[in-house]
Amino acid sequence: MIVAAEEARALVQRVLIAAGAPAHAAGMQAELLVEGDLRGHHSHGLQRLPVLLERMRRGLIDPAAHPSYRWASPAFALVDGHHGFGPVIGYDVVDTLLAREQPVAVAAIRNGNHLGMLAPYVERTASAGAVGVILTTSEALVHPWGGRRPMVGTNPIGIAVPTQDEPFVLDMSTGAISRGKVLHHALVGEPLQPGWAVDAAGEPTTDAAKAVDGAVSPFGGPKGYALGLAFELLVASLTGTETGERVLGTLDTEHPSTKGDLFMVLRPAALDAGFRARMGIYLDEVRASPLARGNRRIDVPGDRARRERTERLASGVPIDDEVWKAAQDLLS
Repeated sequence: MIVAAEEARALVQRVLIAAGAPAHAAGMQAELLVEGDLRGHHSHGLQRLPVLLERMRRGLIDPAAHPSYRWASPAFALVDGHHGFGPVIGYDVVDTLLAREQPVAVAAIRNGNHLGMLAPYVERTASAGAVGVILTTSEALVHPWGGRRPMVGTNPIGIAVPTQDEPFVLDMSTGAISRGKVLHHALVGEPLQPGWAVDAAGEPTTDAAKAVDGAVSPFGGPKGYALGLAFELLVASLTGTETGERVLGTLDTEHPSTKGDLFMVLRPAALDAGFRARMGIYLDEVRASPLARGNRRIDVPGDRARRERTERLASGVPIDDEVWKAAQDLLS
């Protein structure tokens, strides 16, 4: 079904407030969920609301919590999220790092919750003229190259680089597909693409229901596996959080979150006042380069999501009927 974005935001906010969240925190969390559906990433949209609410009910999320900071240096903070909403923590960290006005500022976060898409956080950094980088860990969902048991997180990365126009925005998992997208495909009965996942026996599968009990494959084979492993080690070493099968709490409703998040804000303008124009020129050169046969355009990361968001703000957000009904039923 098609729903106006503002209607979806308002419904989710009301549901969260009814569950005990302060209005401001509920609004931030609702905004992030609807952004997922607006940009075509339904795995990070309203589909996640039931797990979020159950974690609140069990005391695994404190919707009134705010992060606290311990500065190890003027540019490096150890952050305790106190198990608050992911967006409340994430946006506070972005704003705090920007306010430091350092050439490089870093925050290592523990006791957080699921951030949702990373793009909105790094876009906030880019809108302030700085480069944003986020690394975050997840439950062990990806099999190592040559293995079949999930041992590595999907460990997403977000990067935004400002230009004189729209920023470059990368938001991707180091798995061939996110766990949320596997669950979404299983929910709506859509097959996975070959190479995305294996079943419980380690055999490649396009059946999303079988992949739920199996493992996500690393993107790009051994190179994607190596990057995912490197990100996990980097985040865990700086945040003091868990690794591998000991990372819990971003998908389930039983455990406190033991994952880590690493936020970085970099200010190239401190060294090069013209960097935004140069980056924009380069991205336009990439877009204008010769097309391969059968292709209509060349995008850079961020272009497709911006188009989808613009179209859906005007025409409405497609949301699975069962997901929307479940959200409405939470208020009845």
